[in-house]
Amino acid sequence: MNIQLNGKEQQLPKEVVTVTNLLHFFELSNRIVIVEVNRDILQKEQYQTHLLKDSDRVELIHFVGGG
Repeated sequence: MNIQLNGKEQQLPKEVVTVTNLLHFFELSNRIVIVEVNRDILQKEQYQTHLLKDSDRVELIHFVGGG
């Protein structure tokens, strides 16, 4: 499947079908992340059930500590 991730074309393996899978794939599952799919911000409860589709536009916003 091909999606647009943070403005760049990204090919995903077949096993990445949900937002939860996507976060695991990019090793972000243990971080606070805001997920937007096709301009809709998802609630965390939706991550396991929201199925990604070819050509989806996904934005992942995660926080990085620092000073």
